[in-house]
Amino acid sequence: MMYVAAVFLPLLGSIVAGLFGRFIGDRGAQIVTCTLLGVSALSSALIFKEVAIDGNFVTIQVLHWIQSGTLDVSWALKFDTLTAVMMIVVTWVSFMVHVYSVGYMSHDPAIPRFMSYLSLFTFAMLMLVTADNLIQLFFGWEGVGVASYLLIGFWYQKPSACAAAIKAFVVNRVGDFGFALGIFGLYFLFDSVTFAGIFAAAPEKANAVVTFFGIEANAITICCLLLFVGAMGKSAQLGLHTWLPDAMEGPTPVSALIHAATMVTAGVFMVARMSPLFEYSSTALTVVTLVGAATAFFAATVGCVQNDIKRVIAYSTCSQLGYMFFAIGVSAYQAAIFHLMTHAFFKALLFLGAGSVIHAMSDEQDIRRMGGIWKNVKITWALMWIGSLALAGVPFFAGYYSKDTILEAAWASHSLAGQFAYVMGVSAAFLTAFYSWRLLILTFHGKPRADEHVMAHVHESPAIMIIPLMVLAVGAVFSGWLGYEMFVGHVQHDFWRGSIKVLSDVHGAMENFHHVEKWVALTPTIVAASGIALAYLLYMFFPSVPPALANSFRGVYLFLLNKWYFDELYDFLFVKPAFKLGRGFWQGGDGALIDGVGPDGVAAATKSIAQKVGKLQSGYLYHYAFVMLIGVAVFVTWYMFNAR
Repeated sequence: MMYVAAVFLPLLGSIVAGLFGRFIGDRGAQIVTCTLLGVSALSSALIFKEVAIDGNFVTIQVLHWIQSGTLDVSWALKFDTLTAVMMIVVTWVSFMVHVYSVGYMSHDPAIPRFMSYLSLFTFAMLMLVTADNLIQLFFGWEGVGVASYLLIGFWYQKPSACAAAIKAFVVNRVGDFGFALGIFGLYFLFDSVTFAGIFAAAPEKANAVVTFFGIEANAITICCLLLFVGAMGKSAQLGLHTWLPDAMEGPTPVSALIHAATMVTAGVFMVARMSPLFEYSSTALTVVTLVGAATAFFAATVGCVQNDIKRVIAYSTCSQLGYMFFAIGVSAYQAAIFHLMTHAFFKALLFLGAGSVIHAMSDEQDIRRMGGIWKNVKITWALMWIGSLALAGVPFFAGYYSKDTILEAAWASHSLAGQFAYVMGVSAAFLTAFYSWRLLILTFHGKPRADEHVMAHVHESPAIMIIPLMVLAVGAVFSGWLGYEMFVGHVQHDFWRGSIKVLSDVHGAMENFHHVEKWVALTPTIVAASGIALAYLLYMFFPSVPPALANSFRGVYLFLLNKWYFDELYDFLFVKPAFKLGRGFWQGGDGALIDGVGPDGVAAATKSIAQKVGKLQSGYLYHYAFVMLIGVAVFVTWYMFNAR
């Protein structure tokens, strides 16, 4: 019951708050959702102990779901180490976000709806990580998509929020189309959608070949690349990343939940879950490495010039997800999940800390209109520093252990793609430290740049918002140190116990990263310190230099400020042609053809003809008999002439 309760209690909370919010009120909805999610979080901790620590893997059959021909799918909950880790991350971060939301959303007129959506989001992610088969995983996959749409567009009165929700939904449909094709391909290849069935048959299908779009290629490679397209959409990798910054239109707790524990981590989890399949396609792993490395660097460059406090942190998420994917690409799945876990704590801390700043600054989000507030919000300031230290990979905070492991594993892979990923990762580490301290300095230090009215009302957030930040700060400080040996250390094999599979001939990255050259291990720390020092020089001691650099290198600055013009490119390639096509159908089809034919258009002509034909319906029986006789005579005459 504990396993089932951990998964389904958030759904119960969502139903109660959503359907009965008017009866139990705002406070009742908050108590129900927070309490049930708290129980789920405690249950997840016990599950982690039983499953990951003690090694008692469990699969629970809930019900028989689909049976059609050879497609036989049960609704089952799979609990192995990978699932147990994800459940800890999802439930505890979500629990902190729920509690924080009690304070942050206290003046919102639709609190029960918001709390219901948050719990629904959590349930969908739990369904995804406990899936025993691809169909059930796809259910959770689409569930987090729907919940993200509802939460990003929660303030539906704002046109920008509605547009952001639609953009997230549409971009993810592109990725999900690839994911669905990948599932179809796996069923075609293995005649099964269960993980056990697919993984058991993978070795004998390693050399299977199919024709795809007229090209003969390895079947597993095609399926893995299609699955990765889905992961690119959900986890905002380069090309399908454009929805993520706009998702900041939702309330800040939503941003924390999306970026730390739910939607964007789904792609990383899915590829790690499918490791027994990806290991048989070096081509797919190389693509994952290159895309992840490019994403890490791209997002870090854009984060350096953004001015919205939440957008800076959003691009940071995009960059860190790139690290996770290029770790997967060099078969360092354990390092990717380790970074996913540590990142969840410090990224949730940063987003909720940003929410605390926005709350203190009377809803101001532009860091150019902040500054000089650290004395007024000392707790938030200290907690944001902790989150930034962990993000930058400063020893000995959580990000130091997990991000450095990824970079060392990339180098230890001794592949060209791995070396490229290492260089991109180190460059991104420098930029990450730079934009993190740019954000801290512009937000908290220097002279106040807000007006006197805003500065007069700067205040610390209430305890209901600060306590969750403190809990997350503990994770940002200690999770790397506590998890290192289990996740990527010398006991990693006993910890993962087959929930992640790496072929023996490509085991090098995770086996050899402990033995990389000293300069390889020290470089990330050195570049992080350099990035912090540069941010201090430019924004604390010589604040006139950044504007001068922006003017001198105007083209580069605008290129980064406009996010490498991806939105403009997509607008030119897809959005405007779609509008033009739609306008053509409307004016040429509906207007000219349908409404323009004849004196009154097709619709009016049809009505006129129907009225005239209707006059033939006299209602007299002998009229109908006469018409029938004429018809028989015509038929007999036609038959006699043709019979000759």
